[in-house]
Amino acid sequence: MNERLTTRSDYAMRLERVFRWLADHLDDTLDLTRLAEVAAMSPYHFHRIYRAIQGETAADTVRRLRLHRAAVELITGELPVTRIARRAGYASQEAFTRAFKAAYGVPPARYRASFVPSPTPTRTEDAMDTTMTYQATIRETPTLRVAALAHHGDYLNIGNTFERLAAIAGGQGLFGAGTRSFGIYYDDPASTPREALRSDACVTLPDGKTPSGELQLREIRGGRYAVTLHVGPYAELHFPYTWLYGTWLPTSGEEPADAPSIEEYLNDAHIVPPSELRTEIWLPLR
Repeated sequence: MNERLTTRSDYAMRLERVFRWLADHLDDTLDLTRLAEVAAMSPYHFHRIYRAIQGETAADTVRRLRLHRAAVELITGELPVTRIARRAGYASQEAFTRAFKAAYGVPPARYRASFVPSPTPTRTEDAMDTTMTYQATIRETPTLRVAALAHHGDYLNIGNTFERLAAIAGGQGLFGAGTRSFGIYYDDPASTPREALRSDACVTLPDGKTPSGELQLREIRGGRYAVTLHVGPYAELHFPYTWLYGTWLPTSGEEPADAPSIEEYLNDAHIVPPSELRTEIWLPLR
C-alpha cells in the first residue's frame, strides 16, 4: 500500500471514531478539543482537517443530526416542542423554530400537526399540505457490488452508520466517479422490535475494488423492482412504503421476491436541506 493511501486510511479511521463518538454523545455540548482527542489529532488542526474531508464543520454535523432526531420526535413522539428544542441544543423555542423551518420548510408545530392528529381544529393557514402522490415504475437492474457497513437498531438512526461508512470507504479508496449510495433493509419495522432491526449502509464499488475490515462485500440482487420516488426528509420514508405495499402492490398483479427492500439516496444530506432529499424505494419483484 502506498504512503498516500496509508495516510488517507489513517485519517479515515480517526474520523470514523469521531462519528461513533458523536452518535453516542449527541446531547453533549460540542467540544472540539474532546473531538480532537478522540481523533488523536492536534486541536490546532482537527477542525480544518474535518471540514476539508467532510465538507462541513463538526458543528454542522451535530446540528444536522439533532434536527433529524427532532423531526422524528415531532412525528412519532409526544414530547412538547419546547423539550424537543432543548434536546436539539437550542436555548429558545424561537431559535429552534427558525432553524427547523430553514431545514424542513415549515415550523415544527406545523410539521407535527401534519402527522399527529390534533384534538382541536387548526386554522387552514396553519395546516401543512402533506398530500403525497407516488408513482411506481418497474425497473430491471443488474446485480450491484457494494461495500456494506452493518447497522443494528432503529432504521431512522442509520445516518450515523452512513457517516462512518463514508469515512472508512474513503480511507480504503473505494469512492470513484459515479459512486452510488444504498441502504439494504432486512426487517419490517412494524413487526420487528426496534432493537432487533437489521440493515446495511452501502456504497457501490469501483471495478477491481474489494472492501476490508469492518466493511463487507455485499450484492444487491439483480432483477425486477418496483421503484417509487420520495422527495422530503428521511423521517417521512414510511409514507412511500405504506403506499407501495398497501396501495400499489395489491392491485399490480405482482408478487414480491424473497429479497430485502432497497433504498437509493440520490442526493447528499450534507448539501441539500431535508425537504429536498430524493430517495428511491426499491421493492424486489419475482
